Amino acid sequence: MSRPSGAGYDVVVEVDDEGDLGHTDLETGLDFQDFGHNDVPAGKIPSDQSRGFFSSGPSSSRQDATTTNGQPTGKRYLWTLSFYAQFFNVDTPEVLRRCWAALFPKSNFLDVLEGNPDLYGPVWIASTVVLMLFLTSTLAEYFAKVHGEDGERFKYNFKSLTGAAGLVYGYTAFVPVGLWGVLKWYGSDSANLLECLSLYGYANVVWVPVSIASVSPLQILNWVFCAVGLGVSAMFLFRNLYPVISGIDAQTSKIVLIVMMALHGGFALAIKILFFAHTPSGKPL
Repeated sequence: MSRPSGAGYDVVVEVDDEGDLGHTDLETGLDFQDFGHNDVPAGKIPSDQSRGFFSSGPSSSRQDATTTNGQPTGKRYLWTLSFYAQFFNVDTPEVLRRCWAALFPKSNFLDVLEGNPDLYGPVWIASTVVLMLFLTSTLAEYFAKVHGEDGERFKYNFKSLTGAAGLVYGYTAFVPVGLWGVLKWYGSDSANLLECLSLYGYANVVWVPVSIASVSPLQILNWVFCAVGLGVSAMFLFRNLYPVISGIDAQTSKIVLIVMMALHGGFALAIKILFFAHTPSGKPL
């Protein structure tokens, strides 16, 4: 049908026999899409779920928690607290669960971390080991002086505190950083600095009971305790480092793994000799 137009031209509209406009499928043919700004692009990990901290995958370690008009800006900078807070995003029960998993491993520790490695546990564990090494070695030296025959008066040796701090903090920090650097140098795709630091940090938890037990004046027992601590921590590290290190060249991975185990053995030997080598005569063994 046609009808006159006020502008001087005709408009033709076709109507079918049933009286509609011939577009009964409009309702089913149209599909409304949501083009909101909250969608995450395909292949991009949300900032609160990314691994970060010098990993090979997407990183949010430089994002900031500041907001603009109530929305996160998605940026974190090295000089902000939010940059470092993301590395301590665990609570006490979770830290205890990870400590237990390090002492009695039933599965790969990286699976225990569940993609959320932390520095909270490693820092407190290292600090506890430093304090325990100082206290227990002081007690061991005191018992050696008391049972000694020279009658020398006991004096506190606060140098052992600084020595313990340098040994534990140095080993826990520089060895995993060096391992991460070697893995990145040889093109490892699974190297993550935060995971390396977390792994070595939780491996130190075994030295807390070992240091307590090593107060014994019997040197043979002290050697046994340190050997047990070395065995437990070395097996923990080997079990979790092997899948990561094996991702590089076979010959190189063997050398790296041997060096890591040798460094850990030297760390355990240093603990025994520097802190628990006092004989009843009052002289270091």
